[in-house]
Amino acid sequence: MGLLASLDPHRMPVQHAPELSEELPSRPLETALFILIVVCIFVAGVVGTLLTLLTLPGLWLTLLVALLVQLLYEPLFSWYTLGACVAIGLAAEIYELIASSVGAKRSGGGASGAWGALAGSILGAIAGSFLIPIPIVGTIAGAVIGAGSGAFLGERGISRQTWRHSLRVGTGAAKGRFMATIIKSAAAGVIALTLCIAVLVR
Repeated sequence: MGLLASLDPHRMPVQHAPELSEELPSRPLETALFILIVVCIFVAGVVGTLLTLLTLPGLWLTLLVALLVQLLYEPLFSWYTLGACVAIGLAAEIYELIASSVGAKRSGGGASGAWGALAGSILGAIAGSFLIPIPIVGTIAGAVIGAGSGAFLGERGISRQTWRHSLRVGTGAAKGRFMATIIKSAAAGVIALTLCIAVLVR
């Protein structure tokens, strides 16, 4: 009786098949979501670099998208990578802020030339975007011309320097502003490339 009881189908444990139906559909969905996120990061990097060329805070747009992905989806980047990108962005911002003023001072300008270069670069970038109807080119040209003009007017109009001296200071400010645009745009490109590589090789 003991043997028959052990063979009773009602008493034998029932082995359930693993529920694969709940796991399999989620994998294609996760893959599609991951691809979408990678595309978003890539697009944010390209757009951020182009906006940086327009003297807009494009690199911070790229970093904001990466941070939102990090917090809302899953950690795709190491915090060291994000921290390094933020440090590059801050360094580029500081350099852009002081480049025209430093260019003016290195050319012999004073405080009036430095402040004139800073104000002129901002106003020139805005004016150039509207007066020169060529995307990116108008903004860059406006910022460079504005920095040079602002430094020139500051030296000549406020400090009462000679025409030659004022022109030299204005040229130095314009060169500094142009180099700042190039370096900051390069920094935005480096940040975008770093994030794209990091999300693919994680």
